[in-house]
Amino acid sequence: MQVKHLLLITTLVLTAACSSKKTEIDENLSETQLYQRAQTALDNGSYSLATDNLKALESRYPFGRFADQAQLELIYANYKNSEPAAARAAADRFIRLHPQHPNVDYAYYLRGLASFDQDRGLLARFLPLDMTKRDPGAARDSYNEFAQLTSRYPNSRYAPDAKQRMIYLRNLLAAYDIHVAHYYLKRGAYVAAANRGRYVVENFQESPAVGDGLAVMVEAYQRLGLNDLAATSLETLKLNYPDNPSLEDGEFVPREEDVSQRSWLARATLGLIESDAQEPPKQSQAARDIIRQYQDAQQDLPPELDNVLEEQKAEQPDEGGRSWFSYLTFGLFD
Repeated sequence: MQVKHLLLITTLVLTAACSSKKTEIDENLSETQLYQRAQTALDNGSYSLATDNLKALESRYPFGRFADQAQLELIYANYKNSEPAAARAAADRFIRLHPQHPNVDYAYYLRGLASFDQDRGLLARFLPLDMTKRDPGAARDSYNEFAQLTSRYPNSRYAPDAKQRMIYLRNLLAAYDIHVAHYYLKRGAYVAAANRGRYVVENFQESPAVGDGLAVMVEAYQRLGLNDLAATSLETLKLNYPDNPSLEDGEFVPREEDVSQRSWLARATLGLIESDAQEPPKQSQAARDIIRQYQDAQQDLPPELDNVLEEQKAEQPDEGGRSWFSYLTFGLFD
């Protein structure tokens, strides 16, 4: 175990030392040589080196014949180098400088893709994170950016893939709102929960979370004593989503315990601390479907992207039977 720890520390130190070393670009290189070096680095997967050469090319030959292409490929290099903020900034700059460029749709697409992958970073590859419970800021950004692409360039070669990702992102945002609604239910904020459930029903009509939104409305209205609204929502739920987890043999079963029935400790801490072990909540329809929806969104990317997401998926290690040390070191010493 001590040897492994020593190897881990050594690896981290060497990684930090390597990352701090800057690549020196020969000032005598011509525009063509810089571009060729960048292309070679891209082909070899050396995206940091490609970024350095593309930046040098753009700064030294801003009006050269490779200037526009260098700006476009800089977006791609930053994206592949797992630098989403830099990729989006490069895409924004290209769109601003070249709004009529024949390949500007590619910049829109990569900008959306960078936001799409932002939440699925290093930790998401090794830890079982529930994407529906995380901050949806990047997801909203990605949805809006893909929406710009599909509205401005409906015939773009990237539009079909963008639309598929928008479906996944829409479902992800809807599932996040369901989690927020149940947070309100658990803490007795029934009006807020009912409003959030109604928002999902009204704004995410084709999402699998609509059934969960109706279930939230039923539960919140029942707690508030609004029996007519609860009955109407329940009938709609039974008619359209008979397999919803909140329905057992056709009868509605609330997911959250009534606040008045909780212990004094649970009420005092707004449900953050429970005196008794609570039964794990049932999995919502949205949470059940979100993994499948993500898989549906993983369509083959255009050839120039080298099927990036499929490669990342293939690189993910098998999580079964891994030790705590394997998790701690991100699988470096498996």
